[in-house]
Amino acid sequence: MLGIAHAMGQSGQAASQGGTFGALVPLLLMFVIFYFLLIRPQQKKTKEHREMIQNLKKGDKVVTGGGIHGRVTGMDETTLTVEIADKVRVKVNRGNVLAVVQSKEQAPPK
Repeated sequence: MLGIAHAMGQSGQAASQGGTFGALVPLLLMFVIFYFLLIRPQQKKTKEHREMIQNLKKGDKVVTGGGIHGRVTGMDETTLTVEIADKVRVKVNRGNVLAVVQSKEQAPPK
């Protein structure tokens, strides 16, 4: 009886050594899936937002993170001056601009 138990213990140990690599494969596969479904698209979106902020010009109509719509009237390295009504201007961080609604070059057709 002791011989059978000893033989079963050795075969289980051999199987666990081969299973270590087999256990890593699903983990690596999950990482690859997460990279292509979550991480990479977020990096692409961040890059596009950074380029949009760098390409802002005076006269562009923008929407800020707080939902304020306005026209860019002044620029600084880190801030923008946005006119939200006649003679009403606010300063906002460049990073708070979510979208350019209408660029100065994309004037509406008349």
